Amino acid sequence: MSPASLDHLFESFKDLKVMVIGDVMIDAYLWGPVERISPEAPVPVISVTKREDRLGGAANVALNVAAMGATPIVCAVTGNDNKGKVLSELLERRGLPSEGIVHLNDRPTTVKSRVISGHQHIVRVDEESTQMLTTSEEGVFLSKATQIIEQESPDVIIFEDYNKGLLTEKVVSQIIMLSSSRAIPTAVDPKKLNFFSYKGVTLFKPNLKELKEGLKVDFDKKDQNGLRAAVEQLEDQVNNNISLITLSEEGVYVKKGDEDSRIPAHVRKISDVSGAGDTVISVAALCLARKTSPKFMAALANLAGGLVCEKVGVVPIDPEQLLREAKLHLTQL
Repeated sequence: MSPASLDHLFESFKDLKVMVIGDVMIDAYLWGPVERISPEAPVPVISVTKREDRLGGAANVALNVAAMGATPIVCAVTGNDNKGKVLSELLERRGLPSEGIVHLNDRPTTVKSRVISGHQHIVRVDEESTQMLTTSEEGVFLSKATQIIEQESPDVIIFEDYNKGLLTEKVVSQIIMLSSSRAIPTAVDPKKLNFFSYKGVTLFKPNLKELKEGLKVDFDKKDQNGLRAAVEQLEDQVNNNISLITLSEEGVYVKKGDEDSRIPAHVRKISDVSGAGDTVISVAALCLARKTSPKFMAALANLAGGLVCEKVGVVPIDPEQLLREAKLHLTQL
């Protein structure tokens, strides 16, 4: 793709509406130096100098979508608690609409707290419920999501699954059915628990570990034949149109029909892989909405995921940096 075409593509992202359905959470951070070992146990003592709450999970996908210039629409559930209020305030602060958030009395808002000293991730503490929505909660959420789809007519829908209980089989199947009837493409970043619930989704994007665990198969990550066979097995069960498999330091693999490509990773100074998958699915979904070739979609998403790994903590993509990198590496696609 020529530099001018890349400029046009990135500009066209600004016209897209992207619905993000999935598990939102707060990524909480505590930073500080380690100056001694605790006398109570052989663990480091952090002297906290800074605290910060950030949007995580599906909300981080929405941040990436917004960073690329598109308009995100977040549909999710949180607890009807203080952390739920914090999450709504974080959305508002970042200019993201919260009309699609359903606050539930019987479940907590998910919070992942990370303790970091320098560039070293010391420990993570999770506060959450992973119980699936009840039948009545499914009904409330589906009513809200359906209303928004009919009103907003999004250009693409992203399912961001963190196994926190929102994306039940009923929620997923009904949203895919509705989107299919309205010719809206769908993309999913799946997790093991609901791996085969996304039947009929347009773009299926697991990482290699999730692919192996979901299918209960094993092969070397450099084995191209083993990878293709696993993806064919996946497609037989899910009936998806495009498969995009992230392979960590080995790059990404993409397949549509009989055509497949393996795209190597670019050399990076990795600081933190947190949130990289959110960035990959966000950029891939934008390309899906713009009907780019699967190979270009995979290459651009691969670049984006690598760039955010150079930053500490969960941060959205810098679109100007991504565009510069795309002009360096993707003009032959």
